[in-house]
Amino acid sequence: MALPWALAVLSLLPLLNAQSSSCVNVPVPITNASMDQISGKWFFVAWAYRNPEYKQWASSYQSAFFYIDSNHTEDTVLIREYSTINDQCLYNSTHLNIQKENGTLSRYYMGREHFAYLILTKDPSIFMFAFYPEDKENISLSFFANKTEVTQEQRRQFHEHVICMGMDKSEIVYVDEKQCHSNCSKSRTAMPVFAATENDLCNDLSTFLYLC
Repeated sequence: MALPWALAVLSLLPLLNAQSSSCVNVPVPITNASMDQISGKWFFVAWAYRNPEYKQWASSYQSAFFYIDSNHTEDTVLIREYSTINDQCLYNSTHLNIQKENGTLSRYYMGREHFAYLILTKDPSIFMFAFYPEDKENISLSFFANKTEVTQEQRRQFHEHVICMGMDKSEIVYVDEKQCHSNCSKSRTAMPVFAATENDLCNDLSTFLYLC
């Protein structure tokens, strides 16, 4: 989301056959309608990461909001993101490829393609990204909403997905979206971020993974 989400190598396949499709709908094909549903402005609300690198990143990352613009013709999305790291507003933008049949969005970085599963719920004002669903040691989930504050029902849906994926509610961390919105809104110009190496805190891959 810039946001430090550089993932280790992912090779996500259509799986989760052993998981309950009622709480983790992965994979589900992506349609133009589902991409329209997640177009617009979103806030990074919460996450549950098991990968040690993600947790290391989270200690320095504060919050973010971003804009998604879909391109149905090319099956891509443009993400423009404003994040707050160390009380400083940072700006980044990137394009993601859509694999409609696989239900994933991806980005090439450092010679590798990184994937995230899109999870939609019955509530069109929230969505999630799932990573490493087949790996109990690294399984991860990000939670987004179109408002800074989420309802108890929206939280419950996220909690259910976390538990369904084999994690515990104690692994969930909520971010301070009001702080990011305030910092970036008051700043006339957000500082652009450019990555020099894969290990940089804020690299261009971050804009879709919210991980480092």
